[in-house]
Amino acid sequence: MSVPLSSSKQSTVFLLHLCLLKPQTPAIPYYPLHRHLSTEPIPPPQDEDSLINEAVQLFQALEDGHSSSTQLHQLLFSSSSPSSPAIFRQITLRLASSSQAIEFFDYIRSNSPSQELTSLSFTFQAIFELASREPHPQNKLLELYRTSKERNIPLTVNGARLLVRCLGRAERVDEALAVVDELDPSLKDTHLYNVVLDVLCRSGRIVKALKMLDEMLQTRADCPPNYITGAVVFPALSRREWFGRSISDEEIVGLVSKLGAHGVFPDSFKLTQLITKLCWNKKIGRAWDVLHDVMKAGGTLEVASCNALLTGLGRDGDFERMNTLMTEMKEMDIQPTVVTFGILINRMCKSRRVDEALEAFEKMKGVSDGLSVESNVITYNTLIDGLCKVGRQEEGLTLMDQMRSESKCMPDTVTYNCLIDGFCKAGKIQRAQELFDRMNKERVFPNVITLNTLVDGMCRHGRVNSAVQFFDEMRRAGLEGNAVTFSTLMNAFCNVDNIDKAMELFNQMSKDGCSPDAIVYYTLISGLSRAGRMDDASSVISMLKEAGFCLNIVCYNVLIGGFCRTNKLDKAYEMLKEMEQAGVKSNIVTYTTLITYLSKTGNFATTHGVMRKMIKQGLVPTVFIFGALIHAYCLNGKIEEAMKIFRDMSSSSKVPPNNVIYNILINSLCKKNEVELALSLMDEMKVKGVRPDVITYNAMFKGLREKNFLEKAFDLMDRMVEQACNPDYITLEVLTEWLPAVGETGKLKKFIQGYEISVSAA
Repeated sequence: MSVPLSSSKQSTVFLLHLCLLKPQTPAIPYYPLHRHLSTEPIPPPQDEDSLINEAVQLFQALEDGHSSSTQLHQLLFSSSSPSSPAIFRQITLRLASSSQAIEFFDYIRSNSPSQELTSLSFTFQAIFELASREPHPQNKLLELYRTSKERNIPLTVNGARLLVRCLGRAERVDEALAVVDELDPSLKDTHLYNVVLDVLCRSGRIVKALKMLDEMLQTRADCPPNYITGAVVFPALSRREWFGRSISDEEIVGLVSKLGAHGVFPDSFKLTQLITKLCWNKKIGRAWDVLHDVMKAGGTLEVASCNALLTGLGRDGDFERMNTLMTEMKEMDIQPTVVTFGILINRMCKSRRVDEALEAFEKMKGVSDGLSVESNVITYNTLIDGLCKVGRQEEGLTLMDQMRSESKCMPDTVTYNCLIDGFCKAGKIQRAQELFDRMNKERVFPNVITLNTLVDGMCRHGRVNSAVQFFDEMRRAGLEGNAVTFSTLMNAFCNVDNIDKAMELFNQMSKDGCSPDAIVYYTLISGLSRAGRMDDASSVISMLKEAGFCLNIVCYNVLIGGFCRTNKLDKAYEMLKEMEQAGVKSNIVTYTTLITYLSKTGNFATTHGVMRKMIKQGLVPTVFIFGALIHAYCLNGKIEEAMKIFRDMSSSSKVPPNNVIYNILINSLCKKNEVELALSLMDEMKVKGVRPDVITYNAMFKGLREKNFLEKAFDLMDRMVEQACNPDYITLEVLTEWLPAVGETGKLKKFIQGYEISVSAA
């Protein structure tokens, strides 16, 4: 169950994290923690205060030569004196400077009947505290440290921490580490390790920090990590690079586990941050382990961390573990929020599991499991969009009505946009327009997404003029379109070969103050290229470059195709060269376009050169490229070359030929009266599992008719029937001219009986 820290404990953690100061030593009386964490001296009780003030005055007068030491000695060292190491410490802290404090220390050491080093150490610690508040304290502290070693005065634990922390803040990390190495092992407690860890983490010394943390976890059982260790380490782990050394996700997970074994856990924010990062790095399993390690070890878990893991699981499509986690949250009394259910519903809708999303929605409303989380407009919109995406627009409409009646939520622009998009994609443009009208009546204001959705829906279903009319109406009403609106309309006009209207819209964009984006340029260039208007396409390219955009591979391919179709091979090569200079690599579409054009022109030497270049770049020729080459060779009467390429396909290139290639070869062989070879190809098709179609049979029937191979024709007719390959009008034309003439009308009638004659697309 999530148990938040009390405000006092939060304050304590915060102060400890910032200051990393020592706990009160046994020799000093207890005072409230917030005073103890401060570097200010702790005020003594009232009866000691007058003694301290008098001692300070007497010592300063002694320093100035205005009194003897007798009175001070009696005050501090007589048998009736209440003086103690704590009193000496307070006197030291009230002196004017650390140098004066050193003189006071020497006075105590020379005059005190007791030379007990521990008492002297606490006094010397006060000098450290005094020096830490002076300008450039690190130099003075180092000097005091050397003085303590010279005079054989051991540092206290607190003095050591103060020195290390001060050097660390001055970015003198190496000197701080040298001090730590020289310290007596008895001074190295958990609090000192925390100070050193803080210094190392702040300075980016992650290797050293991890080594020291490992020392705490494994070799120093007397110095276990505590929650301050966690407050230092966990924020530091969010950094990715430390002087060139990155921390892997596995290392972070390992540290969380090791610290968790000591009851040290990241706070809710850091745990959520870690789980989110692991999920983004596609390490969902490790994120699951981290959360459950904290859960099993008794760490504090809050709903935000669970939500982070649910998001990752949902993105990964792991709905089984999403449900498991929801069950575990219930067992631990972690109350899911509207965000929790929103994550579930969103991921289920995106995976088209709308019925499960609706079930989760019912649980959210408290219909079952005793939960009651108030839904918001985002939840409703997610569900409505999910329903529309799977074609259940009417249910989406019903849910919008339910939204009004059962909750405090009112439909907004997004709600209507989801429904309008759903009806547009279903081809129900009239219903979409009715929703748009209803939206306006309810004073739910449409936005540019509403406009673009309706324009796209109309264009997709052949209502381009209606889309333009609607667009003009919206402009008059003050709703301006954007680049998406214009590119949608331009693409629609290009698809119906109305390039002039597309150009008109392009020019209108500038008048309306709407800057074309790259997609607008690409759309227009593609339309112009398909229409063969390459001069206009070149002009648009110049405008695209002036606007700061670059051509992408798709646009280059469209242009190369356009120049090839208009027989401007030099321009196509110019585009190819420009591509290389721009660092855009040619792809299989580029080479397919060039090879198809070159082979059609009979320029086979250049064609094979381009093909070799393609293979050198690591691109594998496709069946379409082989088909284009074979077809070109056949058209040029070079059947042998075509057959050689055909044989190379299965051997060296290992690209299996399809029925289109077989049809090209069989048709060409039959035309050259090489019917036997054509028949062998048909047998090969059967062996390789390539199904012949009506075009294959028609080519063979023509060839067999020329040779009058009736028995072979009858075999093929039987095979057509077995394979349920319907004859077309060409089949009947060939057979009706041939079979009755040789007295085989009965065979023809039997063949066509029961067939539904199809129209050939060949």
